[in-house]
Amino acid sequence: MKRYFAGLVLGAALLAPLVAQDAGNAQNGKKLFLKNGCYECHGTMGQGGAGPRLAPRPLAAAALIAYVRKPGNGMPPYSAKVMPDAEVADIRAYLATIPEPPKDIPQLKP
Repeated sequence: MKRYFAGLVLGAALLAPLVAQDAGNAQNGKKLFLKNGCYECHGTMGQGGAGPRLAPRPLAAAALIAYVRKPGNGMPPYSAKVMPDAEVADIRAYLATIPEPPKDIPQLKP
């Protein structure tokens, strides 16, 4: 039983930094999303446009940070000096607050 408990504690300790990376301040993230011009390509609610859809299910923080640092498809890279990891995590937190779009829009039904 002690080994099992020790394994759980160790596993939780190893996973804690990964979970913490996905944490962020959604209010600050929304401000940063607009301030840094992310909305220009990804839409004000991450719905996509010239750039891909980012919400309502954004990438994990580590994956989003990696992409922001070395993007593809014409997106400019953002160095850690321009947008620190904590700010990217805040933007991710904002994107995670955006709800799924409605499945049925009554006004559009015949």
